[in-house]
Amino acid sequence: MNAPEPKVSLMNERTDEQLMSQFQQGDESAYALLVRRYKDELTNFDFRFLGDWDEAEDVVQETFVRVFRKKSSFKDIAKFSTWVYTIASNLAKSGLRRMAIRRFVRLGARGEEGPEFDLPDTDARTDETAEQAMREQRIQEALGKLPADFRQVVILRDIQDLSYDEIVEITGEVMGTVKSRINRGRALLRDLVRDLIRD
Repeated sequence: MNAPEPKVSLMNERTDEQLMSQFQQGDESAYALLVRRYKDELTNFDFRFLGDWDEAEDVVQETFVRVFRKKSSFKDIAKFSTWVYTIASNLAKSGLRRMAIRRFVRLGARGEEGPEFDLPDTDARTDETAEQAMREQRIQEALGKLPADFRQVVILRDIQDLSYDEIVEITGEVMGTVKSRINRGRALLRDLVRDLIRD
């Protein structure tokens, strides 16, 4: 006689929307699984948008707090992924404003320059790996120079690999605006990292 399949294994096979429904009915293990599924993905998005790991982690934590508190507002006609990205995007924009205010206050108070990005330790890396780390650093810095609305959609499309329809739903913009911002954002990004592009 076969042993019953563990609950965790069965839970892993459920869609995000099924897990959210279970969570709405009081199953907090379903919520925990949603957090595991999306934590790294959202942290990557928020870091790319904000350029700051600590701020990105704070935004992701607050995103899941919102998911927990607003679980009843989620309707099963929506995709969980677009719903959670909408929350994360809105919080990331607020985080960007907070960072700008803090940077302004620091500049006014001590005349410091803006925060530096932490470069990975390349001492023990091969030349190729070190070069890749520097390229990633340059791309991240270039992303940080894009207007926030362009940066958001470029990251969602080209890094997070979301569909245009999903981005429309997350941003609340019409398709033409989304496509225009993606194209303009890509063009600006190419100009900023032109020396990294090899023919």
